[in-house]
Amino acid sequence: MNIDLRTIARTAVIAALAIAFQALNLRQPITGPGINAILYVASIYISPVSGVLIGLLTPWIALTTGIMRLTPAVPVIMAGNATLALVSGYLSRYNRYVGMGLGALSKYVVMTLGIKYLIAQGTQIPAPVYASLTVTQLITAITGAVLASLILRGLERFGGNGHGRIPS
Repeated sequence: MNIDLRTIARTAVIAALAIAFQALNLRQPITGPGINAILYVASIYISPVSGVLIGLLTPWIALTTGIMRLTPAVPVIMAGNATLALVSGYLSRYNRYVGMGLGALSKYVVMTLGIKYLIAQGTQIPAPVYASLTVTQLITAITGAVLASLILRGLERFGGNGHGRIPS
């Protein structure tokens, strides 16, 4: 990955978009796919590292703004986001759709294991929160992949990525 001014600027713009989207304080069925779409776009359009950086930032923003109230879940969400970014970003070089699908599945597995670990350590996780941090994550990640596919097609059609063709 080239870390040049263009990469830094694009990462900053997409991170700002993620923060602005979270600031709308919408319900999870809207915010989840939106943030996941942003992670996919950052990972595939810029680089997996850009996606990871944004994926590490968004849970902290959610915590500080009161969107997420379960502090012990923040590292679990960070791990899930980083996993989605790395898997989708690197595998999309071979096949975008397989990369995004495996990214969604990997995020679900990492977050489910993380939440189960928290429970095993005695952290009280209410049933609705458990659902929103496990199976709902798979659904929002898949929905985010669909949104990201549309966005990436638009970027591909109207401007490329500045580094050549966006992988399909």
